[in-house]
Amino acid sequence: MSKWGTSGRGHARTSMAMTAGDRLFCDTNVLLSAVDARRALHGHALQVLNVLPNQGVELCVSGQIIREFLAVCTRPVDVNGLGLSIRLAVRNAEAIVERSTILEETRRVTERLLRIAQTAKCTGKQLHDANLVATMQEHGLTRLVTDNLSDFRRFGGVELVDLAHLPASGI
Repeated sequence: MSKWGTSGRGHARTSMAMTAGDRLFCDTNVLLSAVDARRALHGHALQVLNVLPNQGVELCVSGQIIREFLAVCTRPVDVNGLGLSIRLAVRNAEAIVERSTILEETRRVTERLLRIAQTAKCTGKQLHDANLVATMQEHGLTRLVTDNLSDFRRFGGVELVDLAHLPASGI
């Protein structure tokens, strides 16, 4: 069992521990950190992708996460991307999909998104985060690993796992 940060603000709370059988939704920034060795949390992200599944933790993503991942991977470096070829980006995405459960965005997810958007008063880019929360909740997930905790503090029913508080992988 691993221990993580305990301080939470707003409606979300920070997760304390993970065990075999737990399900964990991965934010796009975790996946990007795993493929970009220049990022400060690269080792932590590798821990999520390479170690947690071997400990029985089910990693989950959605189509939105994969789209965001591909967009940043293939965007030029000078506009905040990784500058990868589409071939390499797709190969990395395939490896992520292989390790993960893909949660479908159904009509019920959309209906939940509309409720969350209104309740949490989301506008603009915040709606992307609201959609992730709607997808998670509709599929019965509560835990989200991210390095952008502030993006999700507004949402109820979400336990945040701070990527920075995970042990770094020696990989």
